[in-house]
Amino acid sequence: MPDQTEWETQAANILKAELKRKGVTYAQLVEKLGAIGISEKEVNVRNKLSRGKFSAAFMLQCLTAIGATDLRLD
Repeated sequence: MPDQTEWETQAANILKAELKRKGVTYAQLVEKLGAIGISEKEVNVRNKLSRGKFSAAFMLQCLTAIGATDLRLD
């Protein structure tokens, strides 16, 4: 079974892949999050995704902001 770090890496990779599929940069993500009432700074988003340490709520906010309707887990 994967350890905590492996789960965090997987979560970050899934979110990064969805951003890439949608062609959304971190700066654009920050703008899109702002449009749905979520205040983030680009540096904070970059750090969260590089560390893989973010809440499920943050992941859902990001996916909603970029208009993702499907999630690929493979």
